[in-house]
Order: sequence, then structure tokens, then C-alpha cells
Amino acid sequence: MNSSVLLHAPATPALPALVLRPWRMADVEALVEAYRDPTLGRWTRSRPENVAEGARWIQDQQRGWSVGDQLGFAVLEETPDAAARRLVGNMVLKNVVPGKPTAEVGYWTVAPARGRGVASRTLEALTTWAFETFRAEGLEGIELLHQVDNLASCRVAQKSGYAFVRTLPAAPPLYPLDGHVHLRRANP
Repeated sequence: MNSSVLLHAPATPALPALVLRPWRMADVEALVEAYRDPTLGRWTRSRPENVAEGARWIQDQQRGWSVGDQLGFAVLEETPDAAARRLVGNMVLKNVVPGKPTAEVGYWTVAPARGRGVASRTLEALTTWAFETFRAEGLEGIELLHQVDNLASCRVAQKSGYAFVRTLPAAPPLYPLDGHVHLRRANP
């Protein structure tokens, strides 16, 4: 899979444009800083707490690109100076397998980016790209899963055209609470 993919979410009247690109080792310090947020730690299974763990996390993202089954993107706010872009989130397309009709999307945003439309704007960019890129290989739908008490993710899913499909039963210890499955189908 081509790990030089660059996606864009356009600016709004109040917010700058967003850039989605594969994770780089240069992102490690911003990644570790993002994970210091206790709210983010509540919703994610991995939590790199130092530069070494952050580097391993990024290496895992890069491995996903080389295998082609997990495509992780750093989400950055656009600035005139590309070197000054600020990390505001993560988007990942998982379980992308030729002939498999569904894949899964996951995401998080840093604390200062929440409530500003970052997740829904980048989810739309990733969803559009995924269907354009993988529809010919059989991708018909993308699932978004979240814990039932993650109301913000539920709102992002609904705002982004991911319809609620069903509730998944809890599977402790990794998934201590029930979860919601949302689905967005490719346009005919």
C-alpha cells in the first residue's frame, strides 16, 4: 500500500483545513503528549507514555501500511508553513482486505480539538477516500464501533452518515461495556 497518501478536509469559516497523512517518527513527541490526556486514555487500548513507546506505536502504524491492512493517519491542522502543522488527531482504517465487504474506522482527537468538528471532517475525508480506493476490491461498507457511554463518538458517527446498526455485548476485560456498531455503505 502507498504510505505517501495525503488527504485533506477543507477549511470551514471558523476552522483551518486539516491534513491526514501517514504517521512519521517526527510525530512521536506530539503523540506522547496527546496520550497524556486522561480522557483519551479512557477510550483507547494503547497508551504510549514515553518516546520509546511512542516510537513503537508509530512503527506499528507504519507496519500496517506496509502490510496494507491497517492504514493510520496523523491528523494535522493546516498552516501556511507545513513544518508548523499541529497534531489534532488520529484516523485509522482497519481490516482492509480485498474481497472483504467491510472495514472498520477508528479515531481520536486531542483535547483542544474536541467539539470543533475535527473528527467528523476527517472521518468524511477518510470515508470518501476509502470507498474511492477500495470499492473495486469489494469494499461495500465501513463500520465505526464505540462504547455505549462514548456519546461524542456516537454524535460523530451520526453526523458523518454512519447509521446505528446494533449493540455489541461487553467483552471484558478489553471491552468492559456494551458497544455500538454504526455502518456507512458505499453510495450505489
